[in-house]
Amino acid sequence: MERQNRDRASPPPPLAAINLRKSLENQSGHPIEIIRSISFSLSQGEIVSIVGPSGCGKTTLLNVVCGLIPASGGSVLWYGREQAGVPPRVGYMLQKDLLFPWRTALANATLGLQVKGVKAREGRERARELLQRLGLQPFEAFYPSALSGGMRQRVALARTLAPDPEVLLFDEPFSALDFQTKILIERDTVRLVRGAGRSLLLITHDVEEAVSMSDRVFVLSRRPCEIIAEHRIDLPVGRADMIEARETPQFAHYVRTIWTELDIQ
Repeated sequence: MERQNRDRASPPPPLAAINLRKSLENQSGHPIEIIRSISFSLSQGEIVSIVGPSGCGKTTLLNVVCGLIPASGGSVLWYGREQAGVPPRVGYMLQKDLLFPWRTALANATLGLQVKGVKAREGRERARELLQRLGLQPFEAFYPSALSGGMRQRVALARTLAPDPEVLLFDEPFSALDFQTKILIERDTVRLVRGAGRSLLLITHDVEEAVSMSDRVFVLSRRPCEIIAEHRIDLPVGRADMIEARETPQFAHYVRTIWTELDIQ
């Protein structure tokens, strides 16, 4: 009875997908099954990655989860409740930085705060603090054309985090970066996400990225996609040192196992 009371009192996870399904019509009007049946959850303060073959439906899954497109079946629960449309306190980050070329780095980072009606001075202070933590304070007055790809993506990260979202949904945001820049931004992202107790759902095709950043990794099948494996990642070193984590035997084991699961499909 005591355990039942504890379980009953446990808060629902920030995000839960239950038997989620999605079909799209082709040019002939026939339904094409994209997502067969997917169930998973994202706990408070957890980083979860989803990997799968190219074109399997990873981005479609993320768009259904965040309410950009409707599901064909099943349900998506935010803190235990179904949400019509895009839920509040969610940050969405894409592969492209989508910075406005006529706004400085600081002005781009404050965009989400302006949309939410945050006072200009407060917004600049919050954005400036994030840019400083991401090593961009000397470049806050620069326009995107004067920034490298990694700098632009850091500005996009600052813009996503500035409104203080509780849940982050990332769709391959680091895939276009070179290896060194990718590692540094992965490290910064993990630090900022875990430091604030946020939850992150990461869609990625990079197995090493998924293993080095995540608490759990889900592996999807080819289309119509479904979850074929779940891995709880337990590395013996702190996630702050991405290079050291990647040099451990455990890291290599996870990567080999997941690649094998992807390759046999």
